[in-house]
Amino acid sequence: MPTASSSKEVPPLAKYLASTDKATRDKAIKNLSAFLSTESTNALPKSEMTKLWKGIFYCFWMSDKPLVQQALASEIAEIVLNIPNPSSSLEFLRGFWETIVREWSGIDQLRIDKYYMLVRRFVNASFRMLIRSGWDQSLCSEYNTILTDRGGPLCPQDTRVPTSLAYHLTDIYLEELDKALGSSSSPILPAPLSTLITPFFALAALTTVNTTYKRVQDALLEPMFTALSPRQIDHTKGDTRSPKRARVEVLYEDIASNACLSDPKKEGAMEMGFVRKALLTYMFDVASKPETRDANRRKLYALWKSMAEDADEDGEEPAIAC
Repeated sequence: MPTASSSKEVPPLAKYLASTDKATRDKAIKNLSAFLSTESTNALPKSEMTKLWKGIFYCFWMSDKPLVQQALASEIAEIVLNIPNPSSSLEFLRGFWETIVREWSGIDQLRIDKYYMLVRRFVNASFRMLIRSGWDQSLCSEYNTILTDRGGPLCPQDTRVPTSLAYHLTDIYLEELDKALGSSSSPILPAPLSTLITPFFALAALTTVNTTYKRVQDALLEPMFTALSPRQIDHTKGDTRSPKRARVEVLYEDIASNACLSDPKKEGAMEMGFVRKALLTYMFDVASKPETRDANRRKLYALWKSMAEDADEDGEEPAIAC
């Protein structure tokens, strides 16, 4: 097998990644990581990145034991962090999401769980890459674009995006952000929540699929607002809140304790009740946009009203949309 030392070697490397021989695939993954982690490596043309990711996809396809799958998923995702240039890391991520969206419908039931795991690993690695950049605004914006553009897993207008993929991303997004925030052994800048949640507000506003809207609200928006509520469940004294509020236990403590709105360096970690009210106002503004679907607008207004009433129960000033 050739050593991956120049862009000309990417197509044959892709071929080795898809080999039926495990030893060949393992060596190809290590060569790929070494190639992409080299400072002198130029950004790959889109056509070569597509070929490379097709090889990676089938390399993972042929991993057939749980421990092997877990190790390989982590090794592939860690490449995001091994690439020295953040812009090149984002291009690698773009290739991942485009490949996953394109190939998802062909994944059989015996393999789907390991691809769910691979998606989870990549979401976590993406957050750690953004943390390492100090939540650079241009990188966060480009990451959101990757997720929401055509070919991305959260694009509301792209009918090719499998709903199960969008649902899985919605289910794990806050969990993996919380893990990434809690995994650092040194102090890190707070997570800019209004920036990071933008793709899901856009999906909730624009999706034409009722079940997709419901999944975003149930799995991401409501838990996020609950986690940011100053009065959460006290496990030692019992929960005295309304039955609706009592449904969700304390969640995402690292997000709640280390979040801001959009500029971590200027804002620092903000009081979670303030972040919650600001995000409620942001949600109201999203609902008010002319491009928001009427049915979705009504649901977002209803959610805003419900969460504002919860804030009033807690003795907070309700979020006021001006």
